[in-house]
Amino acid sequence: MSRAARAWLAALLMLGAGGALAQDARQVQRPEVAAPVASAVPTIRPKPRPGSTAVAVAAPSGAALPGLRPRPRPVAALRTEVVQVSSATIAYAPMTARPEPRPENLQRRSSVAAAGFRTQPVPEATTGRKGSVCGNPDIRGTTIPPIRAQVQGCGLKDGVLVTSVSGVKLSTPASIDCDTARALNRWVERGVKPAVGRLGGGAVQLQVAAHYSCRPRNNQRGAKISEHGRGKAIDISAVTLANGVSITVLKGWNERQHGKILKAMHKAACGPFGTVLGPNSDVYHRDHLHLDTAAGRRSAYCR
Repeated sequence: MSRAARAWLAALLMLGAGGALAQDARQVQRPEVAAPVASAVPTIRPKPRPGSTAVAVAAPSGAALPGLRPRPRPVAALRTEVVQVSSATIAYAPMTARPEPRPENLQRRSSVAAAGFRTQPVPEATTGRKGSVCGNPDIRGTTIPPIRAQVQGCGLKDGVLVTSVSGVKLSTPASIDCDTARALNRWVERGVKPAVGRLGGGAVQLQVAAHYSCRPRNNQRGAKISEHGRGKAIDISAVTLANGVSITVLKGWNERQHGKILKAMHKAACGPFGTVLGPNSDVYHRDHLHLDTAAGRRSAYCR
């Protein structure tokens, strides 16, 4: 190789070495650049509305507003203590007795007891055409065979056994004639019901003390035959209300609360019946009202 070629090759080698050294020098001299750190971005909050009491808080320049969320509660505060209670450990309050009745209730009880009232099962009132007698749908009962006279003046030829009149039941079916049955029906409708009114729910039953019975008047020997022996009389000793209370003639006649009712019933019977006898007539009628349709009377006899 010639001298010129060797010189040219050496020059090329020197140039290559120098470029490599320059590149290494640049790599050594280049400072290390740290990764950019993301700065905290300040929280952007909306401005308060006009008229609001909120206050806008401005952060210092270059600083971020701290978080305004409430701090979480301690774990202990979030725990709920569960207590198991046995029924054996609960002290129940003793049951209180019913309050004492008011004085007026006691007074009413004493007046009812003094009048001799007693409760009875409420009877069922019957109405309608089926089972009616004497040509009146309000008179319920059945016809009965003629009752032969045991003694002269007794007997019932065309009798009926009445169980209720105007929806008011008889405590005992009464053997009477149709004239007496119709009079009894008119008396209940126009006398008994208006006299009782709505007291205790109204009248639902008549307590029958006597009906047909072949005997002398007042059961006195030698007296005339009673109208009971002809089927023309019926004795009523009490009226029963829907609430079960019975107003008796014996105790209620002179009693303040129900005496007016019984006297009104007595007065209303004068007209439908020819004879009406009550406690004011004699001792024999102190406990009932005697009602009969005796024939031949020109006017009603009421005492």
